[in-house]
Amino acid sequence: MIACGALAGPIREIVERRAWHLEVHLLPALLHNRPERIAPRVERLARELQELGQNVVVAYADCGTYGALDDVCTRLQLGRLAGLHCYDVFAGVDRLAGLFAEEPGTYLLTDFLVRTFSRTVLAELGLDRRPELWPDYFAHYRRLVWLAQRFTPELEAAARAIAERFALPLEVLDVGAGSLEDELEALLERAEVRRATSCDAGVARA
Repeated sequence: MIACGALAGPIREIVERRAWHLEVHLLPALLHNRPERIAPRVERLARELQELGQNVVVAYADCGTYGALDDVCTRLQLGRLAGLHCYDVFAGVDRLAGLFAEEPGTYLLTDFLVRTFSRTVLAELGLDRRPELWPDYFAHYRRLVWLAQRFTPELEAAARAIAERFALPLEVLDVGAGSLEDELEALLERAEVRRATSCDAGVARA
């Protein structure tokens, strides 16, 4: 499984708890700040693993690649997570659409973003060095929604500190990791079906 580093924690927990026999290969979470690099990195790693005889799946949604990741998946016969981004995976497409219909100016947080906000957002956008640029990035937001996978008082405090920085209200949705687990299970099942179909086709040709 080639996975986004931002999903590392919940994926590892699910894999261990379910006793799935698979290797998880993580790509850097900061690729999300350069989404044009995601598809090439996935393709390079996937080809390396396939050359070793590995059956590969991709634990990414589209993640801002605008179809480039789907092109890779089609060419290499890989499955990926459904949705446009990990927010869809955690909250569900319909629920997320409802949030944006209710308030288009919604900034979404995950547990990973709450933990790493200073590094993955402030430092990556240069706001630790140029705080006066904050309005240029965030002036149009009207609320923050934390999609909490594992609610803890410490993470809640960190999320509320981020909301205070935005000077916006925080809404907490305790989404858990069940939707991600369901998506991973379906992804692995589809990969098994594809592998079996491919093997059957090979036997028929022989």
